[in-house]
Amino acid sequence: MGQVDVFVNTGLLIIFILVLVLPFRVKIIERNLELFLFLCGTAALTLSGFAAIPGETTGWSARIVLESLTIPLNIATIAGIPVGIVQIVLIVGIVIYLFHPQLQDAFTRLIETVPLTVIVPSVIIILGLVSSIISAILAAIVLVEIVNALPVGRRSKIELAVVACFSIGLGAGLTPFGEPLSTIVVSKLSGEPYHAGFGFLLQNLGLYIVPSVFGLGIVGLVLFRRSHTGDTLLECIIEREKLADIVVRAGKVYLFIMALIFLGEGFRPLILGYIAMIPGAGLYWINIISAVLDNATLAAAEISPALSLQQIVGALMGLIIAGGMLIPGNIPNIIAAGKLEITSAEWARTGIPIGLALMVLFFGILFVPPILGFA
Repeated sequence: MGQVDVFVNTGLLIIFILVLVLPFRVKIIERNLELFLFLCGTAALTLSGFAAIPGETTGWSARIVLESLTIPLNIATIAGIPVGIVQIVLIVGIVIYLFHPQLQDAFTRLIETVPLTVIVPSVIIILGLVSSIISAILAAIVLVEIVNALPVGRRSKIELAVVACFSIGLGAGLTPFGEPLSTIVVSKLSGEPYHAGFGFLLQNLGLYIVPSVFGLGIVGLVLFRRSHTGDTLLECIIEREKLADIVVRAGKVYLFIMALIFLGEGFRPLILGYIAMIPGAGLYWINIISAVLDNATLAAAEISPALSLQQIVGALMGLIIAGGMLIPGNIPNIIAAGKLEITSAEWARTGIPIGLALMVLFFGILFVPPILGFA
């Protein structure tokens, strides 16, 4: 490794540490997380351009600029019309603004009819399961409107949002419709020897993900009962935002997605040079970095037909679980934190313990039996 590569890797490592630490330590960064991540992504992408990786192009390129400008606006095409995260956030926000009275009445009747102890786990489980069909983005938007309207205190809302985002992130990994990570994985494994199709992820991850979604429903209920005990039931109110606030939030989501693209591409020298070469069990734990990096980028670098099925499953479970631990880890987190104004520290207080518990649980399920010679 030359001196330039040492300089690049050291610089990227420093940027990674800053991304991981500063949002928890500096209030102005916490309040302007989108801009901070965008600046860090810009720095990482610029620095990566000095790396020398055979057969790989790093740093700024027309492709990266085009992707960063278009991906937030075009993640799928429906009836010939490009549909992206920004449009969904903007359109749903406007619909809620226009039909506010009707939604307020419907939700008030729901709260009066169904106990909160039924609503809370149901939201977590249902949105987790349907996110693979309606997409993690739409599931997250539905989530934040429900959570925002619940007549409970802030702590209960934060815990419900974090647990539900874990559930949505897991459920979205079951089909190529769910999120970019699953789309990329199916595409990369579509040839020999796996011939991955629409049902590949459900067939190989469903055994782990579906029970986890139901388990998260129970976790959410336990946390809700603990944090809500003794609280006075508040009024059920669906907030009617100003149109300007809806537009600003969509703009922040756009900037956030651009930042994640820059960070993912900027860290490619580290990902290609080190992470993709780590054995399965180690890769599982290394993938905890998807808490702050785009898991689709990591999946694109790590997953290949040369891996065994056990390695693929382990790597994907590590990426999907860790993505719920911090706000930048997944699109649902970004949407929920932005609308509910959840800080990085507030998210981490719930997200990190749940994420670590799931990581330990699935390490035991996926890797301990083979080590002991039982599989």
